[in-house]
Amino acid sequence: MDVKKVEAGGQQIAYYESAGNGPAVMLIHGNSASKQTFAAQLTGEFGQKYRVVAMDLPGHGESDQAAEPAKTYHMPGYAAVVAEVAQKLGLTDGVFVGWSLGGHIVLEAHNLLPDAAGFVIFGTPPLAFPPDMENAFLPNPAMGAAFAEELTQEQMAGFAAACLAPDCTHDLAPYVADIARTDGRARATMAASIAPDGYQDEVEIVRNLKRPLAILHGEQEQLVNAAYISGLEMPTLWRGAVQMIPGAGHTPQTETPEAFSALLSAFVDEVTAV
Repeated sequence: MDVKKVEAGGQQIAYYESAGNGPAVMLIHGNSASKQTFAAQLTGEFGQKYRVVAMDLPGHGESDQAAEPAKTYHMPGYAAVVAEVAQKLGLTDGVFVGWSLGGHIVLEAHNLLPDAAGFVIFGTPPLAFPPDMENAFLPNPAMGAAFAEELTQEQMAGFAAACLAPDCTHDLAPYVADIARTDGRARATMAASIAPDGYQDEVEIVRNLKRPLAILHGEQEQLVNAAYISGLEMPTLWRGAVQMIPGAGHTPQTETPEAFSALLSAFVDEVTAV
């Protein structure tokens, strides 16, 4: 796909746009990943049906590194960039989909996107402050790599493998390549920002959200605890439950793209129906 760029937050933001002209869907990737993780949705039937945009966060993929890392590489900074890109591309009334860190960013941006039709998060446990990390996440040694500025090849491979189901045989090279080209300051600055007033209380957000929220979850997830998410109060939760995806780990958009896209399509159709 052709890479397009738009200026937001003081840097050039790269994005892909699908060929579809249906309701708008904006896809936000996770920590040390890129828009490429949504290739199956962009080029497949999903992208042919909807107007799908997948952007690279600052410091990730083909977007510029942050002009001011301390003002960008955290939840409020990323959320502001996402909202600006959505405004400039005419996506503000669409469905906003966030994976992992992208899900936290989508929640952070909810009040910057008052016209959004709905929100989807996956691989994302909503966090209060202080965050209940012990219950929200599963014990996995790869978690440390998510917040380290410098990573060895072994650490990158371990981080990538943890994002897949334990028995997944996908080639890790594309995942590792995304991790390697990410600005390491993005990981370190994000870690430092997990402090009082560093982000909005996401448990409160999902408790008080007025618009539809879908939560998808890979049944073989190695990083995020589904029981923690299911225990939260979420009045607008789609279908009243977290939607489990068999055979998938932390990255269902690449591991089980057909099942993932089918659930996402059902949600988009429901919340954008006239």
